[in-house]
Amino acid sequence: MNLLCRGRLKLLVVSLTAVVLLTWLYLLAGNLENGRSLLLAPCLADTPAAQVLERAVLESRVREVEEENRRIRLQLSRLQGGTAGQQQPVPPDGNYGNQQWGASADTGPEDGDNTAEEKNNHTECPRSPTVQKCESEVSWIPNKHYSGIYGLMKLTLTKALPADLSQVIVLDTDITFATDIAELWGIFRKFTDKQVIGLVENQSDWYLGNLWKNHRPWPALGRGFNTGVILLYLERLRRMGWEQMWRLTAERELMSMLSTSLADQDIFNAFIKQNPVLVHQLPCFWNVQLSDHTRSEQCYTEVSDLKVIHWNSPKKLRVKNKHVEFFRNLYLTFLEYDGNLLRRELFGCPSQANPESVQLQAALEELDEDDQCYDFRRERLTVHRVHLYFLQYEYTPTEDDVTLVAQLSMDRLQMLEAICKHWEGPISLALYMSDAEAQQFLRYAQASEVLKNRKNVGYHIVYKEGQFYPVNLVRNVALKNANTPYVFLTDVDFLPVYGLYDYLRRTVVQLDMSHTKKALVVPAFETLRYRLSFPKSKAELLSMLDMGTLYTFRYHVWPKGHAPTNYAKWRTATTPYTVEWEPDFEPYVVVRRDCPEYDQRFVGFGWNKVSHVLELDAQEFDLMVLPNAFMIHMPHAPSFDISKFRSSSGYRNCLNTLKDEFHQDLSRKYGSAALKYLTAQRTI
Repeated sequence: MNLLCRGRLKLLVVSLTAVVLLTWLYLLAGNLENGRSLLLAPCLADTPAAQVLERAVLESRVREVEEENRRIRLQLSRLQGGTAGQQQPVPPDGNYGNQQWGASADTGPEDGDNTAEEKNNHTECPRSPTVQKCESEVSWIPNKHYSGIYGLMKLTLTKALPADLSQVIVLDTDITFATDIAELWGIFRKFTDKQVIGLVENQSDWYLGNLWKNHRPWPALGRGFNTGVILLYLERLRRMGWEQMWRLTAERELMSMLSTSLADQDIFNAFIKQNPVLVHQLPCFWNVQLSDHTRSEQCYTEVSDLKVIHWNSPKKLRVKNKHVEFFRNLYLTFLEYDGNLLRRELFGCPSQANPESVQLQAALEELDEDDQCYDFRRERLTVHRVHLYFLQYEYTPTEDDVTLVAQLSMDRLQMLEAICKHWEGPISLALYMSDAEAQQFLRYAQASEVLKNRKNVGYHIVYKEGQFYPVNLVRNVALKNANTPYVFLTDVDFLPVYGLYDYLRRTVVQLDMSHTKKALVVPAFETLRYRLSFPKSKAELLSMLDMGTLYTFRYHVWPKGHAPTNYAKWRTATTPYTVEWEPDFEPYVVVRRDCPEYDQRFVGFGWNKVSHVLELDAQEFDLMVLPNAFMIHMPHAPSFDISKFRSSSGYRNCLNTLKDEFHQDLSRKYGSAALKYLTAQRTI
């Protein structure tokens, strides 16, 4: 019995000793993070020797913690695995749909309380490869927030951003600015010598822990802070050892909290709780939070008080707020704002011109403003804003894959659903639109059952600027962003025969397209009927052709454009046949993706496709007509550019001038082989 008592006593002593030791280590870490040392008297703490000793103690502690990290992470990952399937409450101010600038703006795994409609309303761009060293810095942290690892990346900015960058503003993507961001930059000047982070106080009761029964948030100073808008003094953060400090904070709190609920925001708040002297509290109007339980109305009394509006509710524009109509209109107005106005250099904010802009300015100065074709030449030098992959695109091509490539403007939008029904393969579309039209297209695509279910359609917005339709520039955007080995170059007002995608994939293999220069011609037809029973086979098409329901394309207004296809031979052909180039031939072709680009001097109507086929021939592509392929042009109102071509002699004269210059450039590029094109042009 005595032996048993002695054993229990020894066990108790060892346990108490361990508790005391762990408590001492915890207090040591906490006080070191507050800039104080338990080992030194206050009067000695500021001496150089004391600072060196304190730094050494901190480094020793960091090494010990790093040594323990593997065990801690393993334990946390096991705990996370056991609760992964549990439903979590929706944080009222958890920054839904608001990945920070510099990380992906796409949504990650959706929050459990989001509706199906909300899940479908987000757009997702193709994700750039994550920088491995930054990802590994936070990948060990269990996070309940839907943003996953991306919601934690703000913690790594001292390491991810260039070492010579001293200050940065970090913004979530679901905010609307109602003022000049320069005002926000000016707040850095108000920081004290010790302050390193600028934040707005949280405007809900989340961190007070009284939103529902047993609600247990991470520790925070008072109401806590929202990280939708952050001012980071990177230089000071690096000096004070930010990477180690947030890490220690996270490890300490995760031992009891097990995971974060609001991603980086929880860790920032726990850190600030221990180090309040390091935060600069921004006025609340720099982050007016429209979350479900917000108290943001206390933050403003006049419209002029609003600086930044933060849509940090999962309901976004449908959030309940008595002023939401005003906020929504402000946001929608900004979406439709002409983005070209934002490209102009601000008065009083001169910046050093980059080499590209210097070269562009020099080219503009060389233009003769008295030249009757000045506007055409000026258009060629216009630099357009481009938004690639405007909607989510997910597609992995195969070796024989073919992308349908086309361009369109707002007046051809109604053709998209029909094309998607006729062509099941990947599509690359460039859309020439204003900012307001791009938002209309977004709403149209989200409301369309056909379009929103297609993830293999790449939409690329080329924003309007200038007086001409830069048709070949827009075509090139679509061409360059196709990700398959082969492309079908067409126009959006043509519908391909059903099954053409599979037929072309078989044909490119049979004709060894990967090792030969071939341009496969898809014969073009047209109908004058808006409602057409589309032919399902070549036999049906020939029958409709004979009855006068269909015609060969433009036979009555521009026969030279497609006559070399030799429709008479096509009627009975069973194998591909070669045709010769002829002046003004402009067929729709399937080629390798590395084909020549379209010549961008041709804008509006006239010679935009003719010049491209001419260059294909100059590069010795064989033009081969496919016997079982066809496409049908659907009727529509004439474009504005064709109206200008028909009504303006100046327009036609300039087009002829551009043709001559194109031939001269072709001769310089391809030598004597290009003389036949110049000769053919002069004999027309």
